[in-house]
Amino acid sequence: GSGVEVSIKELAETIAKVVGYKGDILWDTSKPDGTLRKLMDSSKIKAIEWEAKTTLEYGIQSAYADFILVI
Repeated sequence: GSGVEVSIKELAETIAKVVGYKGDILWDTSKPDGTLRKLMDSSKIKAIEWEAKTTLEYGIQSAYADFILVI
């Protein structure tokens, strides 16, 4: 993990942008206590001086491009 917190909304919007989704993103309002954001604990990997060089958006773009090649 990069240690950068991302909201579920930001993640959904980033994925939509990468895949070219133009529709609405719908939220299940019957579950208002759902996870709002994610932050991975990267303290152990940072202890060995590793750091992420890939942004979330670029990582999603790369994964999506690979996926498109195999379908």
